[in-house]
Amino acid sequence: MNDAALIMMLSTFAIAGGMCSYFFYRVLTAKPKREPDSYADDDDQQ
Repeated sequence: MNDAALIMMLSTFAIAGGMCSYFFYRVLTAKPKREPDSYADDDDQQ
């Protein structure tokens, strides 16, 4: 493998790995959204 191909491969791996790590970190540290309870809406129908 020549130098240009090795540089291209390593930079692609670094970019893909960096983006994967960044978004995985964002998912782990995201604040939970407050969603309405769907079961609470069904209680009055019985």
